[in-house]
Amino acid sequence: MTEPREIDAEEAHQRLREDAYLGPIAAEVGPVSLDPAEDAFERLIVSILRQQVSVASAAATRERLFDAVAVTPAGIRAADDDLLQDAGLSRQKMRYVNEIADAFHEHGWSRADFAAMADDEVRETLTEITGVGPWTADMFLLFVLGRPDVFPVGDLGVREGLKTLVDHHGEDPEMTRGGMSTFAERWAPVRSYAALYLWQVEAELGERVGDVVGE
Repeated sequence: MTEPREIDAEEAHQRLREDAYLGPIAAEVGPVSLDPAEDAFERLIVSILRQQVSVASAAATRERLFDAVAVTPAGIRAADDDLLQDAGLSRQKMRYVNEIADAFHEHGWSRADFAAMADDEVRETLTEITGVGPWTADMFLLFVLGRPDVFPVGDLGVREGLKTLVDHHGEDPEMTRGGMSTFAERWAPVRSYAALYLWQVEAELGERVGDVVGE
């Protein structure tokens, strides 16, 4: 594949500061970083733990799991169900982490293998694994590969942040996911960084958003 041009946090910040919607948020928060993980398998397992649960619950399960087993394909495959269940995994997530471990073992994947793929190829490859859907694949693109132009519309925090931002601009916040993806095209080629700022809208700014955007 043709390597995408690297865009750092400072360049993304400068681009988004010029945007009518995210500009005030970027100015308030400052540059944000993707900080990609070095261990692709481990980070993918963490994304599974974070599916459809609170941040606190996922963090607790992560701590127990990482204390109980080596979070490697071999370590997960060697762990019995009781151990995984004691760590806090549901039966469904036990199946998912084992499916991922089997796939990494079978293909011998490393981070470098995925780094050589285009975004859509990464998505296609990962979503063939049971338990890995579009949201999990997008988290992998963001937080393992550090791809700069991914808009994870499947993420609730991103959607809520966008709704809040649009609402504070006096516009109708009710958009379909397709409409949100279309709206986010304005932030290409730094949509990953836009997503980071949208998470900030809900997680960090909260009720101060109106003051920040100057409504």
